[in-house]
Amino acid sequence: MNGLAKYFMLLGVLAAIIGMAWGIQMSASGNHMMAAAHAHLNLLGWVSFALFAFYYHSVPAAAGGMLARIHAAVATLGLVTIVPGIVMALNHSGETLAKLGSVLTLLSMLTFAVVVLTSGRGRG
Repeated sequence: MNGLAKYFMLLGVLAAIIGMAWGIQMSASGNHMMAAAHAHLNLLGWVSFALFAFYYHSVPAAAGGMLARIHAAVATLGLVTIVPGIVMALNHSGETLAKLGSVLTLLSMLTFAVVVLTSGRGRG
């Protein structure tokens, strides 16, 4: 696994490690108030990023285009925005960051959809 696929896999593994440690911390403390943020880190960070990695590894031509690099940037920005944003929302410190992260995450998935739809046509 190389290039963009490896980038997504490494970030996914990092998200999984942080998510697991966070889950253990919540369990040990008995405080599960941040469960929604923890779940988003695991789902978006580990699961989605691993799936992106497998796709880009399986379809290497799709990983070479500018749109794929934009996808990686927006997906990463979305993840690092939405998780702390959810923490802030759960702490009643404002929802703006969570909303921004949500929009970025949606844009990331829409970008990925275009990559998938166009990768068989020599674009992506």
